[in-house]
Amino acid sequence: MIREALGVNITARDSTVYLRGERAPVAIAKRVLERLGEEGDGNSTLSRQQVLNLISDETVAESKRSRAAGGEPLDDPSLPGAALEEWDGRLAVFSAGRPVKPKTVNQQAYVESIRDHDLVFCVGPAGTGKTYLAVAAAVHLLKTDRCRKLMLVRPAVEAGEKLGYLPGDLQAKVNPYLRPLLDALHDMMDFGTIQRFMASDVIEVVPLAYMRGRTLNNAVIILDEAQNTTKGQMKMFLTRLGHGSKMIVTGDTTQIDLPDPRESGLIDAARRLARTAGIGFSQLTTMDVVRHPIVQRIIEAYGDDDANGPAHSNGVKA
Repeated sequence: MIREALGVNITARDSTVYLRGERAPVAIAKRVLERLGEEGDGNSTLSRQQVLNLISDETVAESKRSRAAGGEPLDDPSLPGAALEEWDGRLAVFSAGRPVKPKTVNQQAYVESIRDHDLVFCVGPAGTGKTYLAVAAAVHLLKTDRCRKLMLVRPAVEAGEKLGYLPGDLQAKVNPYLRPLLDALHDMMDFGTIQRFMASDVIEVVPLAYMRGRTLNNAVIILDEAQNTTKGQMKMFLTRLGHGSKMIVTGDTTQIDLPDPRESGLIDAARRLARTAGIGFSQLTTMDVVRHPIVQRIIEAYGDDDANGPAHSNGVKA
């Protein structure tokens, strides 16, 4: 965990722990290990979240010490709790060893909207990075200790096919619907970390139907495929927002799978909340498609059909 959070190299031989890396992260790691030793001497057992909190506390403390000594505060966005007074829009998230970052002007505006608002709606066609950037922003906020929990939510609606009764427990039943969110998450975090976070409830993947009655504080909550929520479901979801939390709602109004597209909660919410203070709206277009180049041409080829459908006539404008 220390290696993942601080980017230092750690080896242990003959009862000695060796740390290698940049000065500040090594100093933080040393103090974290010392405090873990103290907890061990007192026969205390720390949870994963407590250790992450400990790493964050020591990172903030190191930054304060650096300031007091007349040095520069820690400004590495990959360090949890790094003393970035304001999130500058960079994402401390990596996929396949490369930093995850917006590739178009609209995507950059989308990430900045997430930074600046507690509730953000993003509408756009397939392949524009709506979900991917939302997950990346949430992982960044989790890594930099700006939130304590990440929740991934999706309505369980089939895209024109009935899957019938699915075997297994709740997690197995909803996994096909939630898989796209998990795929994005697996690009940015290693499997072991995700499993540990899910076991300790730091990351929760849940169908929309199980959100009723909950109040979510200090969390980032992503609602994907929001065009397939009903008006009632959308109201229920939006009113779950608690103190210190952010909500990101993504969807594509040209791919509504509800029996009556006019009942889409995404379109209704965008109409009702368009002029509400504190809510951000981002519109992505075919120019923002970052999948295979042919995806952009496919979307354009189907564009005329979408323009004649009920979803487009109620389309969301940024």
